[in-house]
Amino acid sequence: MTGIYFSGTGNTKFCVERFLEKTGADNKAYPIENKAAVSALSEDSDIVLAYPVYYSNIPKIVRDFINDNSALWNGKNVFIIATMGLFSGDGAGVSARILKKLGANITGGLHIKMPDCIGDVKLLKVPPEENRKIIAAAADKIDSAAKAYLNGKPPQVGLNVFYRIAGLFGQRLWFYNKTKSYTQNPKINVEKCVGCGACERLCPMGNIKVSDGKAISGDRCTMCYRCFSECPKKAITIVGKQVIVQYRQKDYEIHSA
Repeated sequence: MTGIYFSGTGNTKFCVERFLEKTGADNKAYPIENKAAVSALSEDSDIVLAYPVYYSNIPKIVRDFINDNSALWNGKNVFIIATMGLFSGDGAGVSARILKKLGANITGGLHIKMPDCIGDVKLLKVPPEENRKIIAAAADKIDSAAKAYLNGKPPQVGLNVFYRIAGLFGQRLWFYNKTKSYTQNPKINVEKCVGCGACERLCPMGNIKVSDGKAISGDRCTMCYRCFSECPKKAITIVGKQVIVQYRQKDYEIHSA
């Protein structure tokens, strides 16, 4: 079983790697921007696809990866993990419906609450100790899901029509434009920017370049918050107008029991 994931600040990476570990899978997990992900998809019949949920929808970069490799999904057994800050609805179901049309067999779905990483908006922000509790609870949920998977009864969260209605009317219907295309974010404060290049190295879209000692943003931002969370000068915002807190899952890292 191979993991293929998209992760902005490390939340989804943590979840898919733990699931693979607890199911005893020997194979690795690959980020979708890594070319090795395509090779892994073509070679393995059992796939764990994991991504964060944006407004009860899948990120544009994930949708593009699925469609760009449409011929490779036929006959694959796919378990879907969707991470969220508060509400998902049918986060797993959105990709499941696309994958089914491409011939994939959806074996199950799992929604996992993780700390919110939208660090330029005050909503959902909690103290560090609360984030650690959220991650610990997520780990327990993953462990239980892995056990159920091994017992032939994988969870089916996000896959039925009731989840679809919740996702559609809860967020997706109202915020569809947020995820249907890439955006012109991020916004870079040139007075704070020192041209260190961290954002350029981390951007999965190649959307940021450093020129004449300053970072410049293009129009293909997928709102992953990597650049925001790793900028040493707090010079970048995505949705909001100020840096409230930078979040990186690795700062809250926990290990398997």
